[in-house]
Amino acid sequence: MSQLAWQKSSFSEPGGDTCVEVALDRIGILRLRESVTPGAVATLAPSALVALVDWAKGEATSGG
Repeated sequence: MSQLAWQKSSFSEPGGDTCVEVALDRIGILRLRESVTPGAVATLAPSALVALVDWAKGEATSGG
């Protein structure tokens, strides 16, 4: 997976060592990892990430 182009989250602290990174592989699967443990990579379909972000936004606004 080292050939993937990892992109740092825009919500990460500038110059910080801890961040969430995302990469899209050649067959369209998203890869997520935390920079502290780059060997632990989650894989998901792009639609699943959209659903996760939508859910997280809902939780943030509902306070739940």
